[in-house]
Amino acid sequence: MANSPQALKRARQAVTARAHNASLRSRLRTAIKAVRKAVAKGDKAIAQAAFVSSTSVIDSIADKKIIHKNKAARHKSRLSAAVKAMG
Repeated sequence: MANSPQALKRARQAVTARAHNASLRSRLRTAIKAVRKAVAKGDKAIAQAAFVSSTSVIDSIADKKIIHKNKAARHKSRLSAAVKAMG
C-alpha cells in the first residue's frame, strides 16, 4: 500500500488513467469487430464504410500510445485485406 501522500495521489491517478485507457481499448475492439461483421455479411459498401471509420479510431488510439503503432498498422492491413478480398 502507498505510504506517502505523493504515492497515494499517484495510485488515485493510476485508477483514473486505467479506466480511461480501458474505454479507449474497448472502442478499438468495437471498431475492429464492426469491420469483421460487415465482411462476414458480404456487403462490400458497408464493409468499406466501416473500414474507413475504424481506420481513424485505430490511428487515434495508436497516437495516444494505448497500442503500439505497429500493432495499429497490422490491424489496418488485415482489415483492408479482408475488405479487398470480398470481390
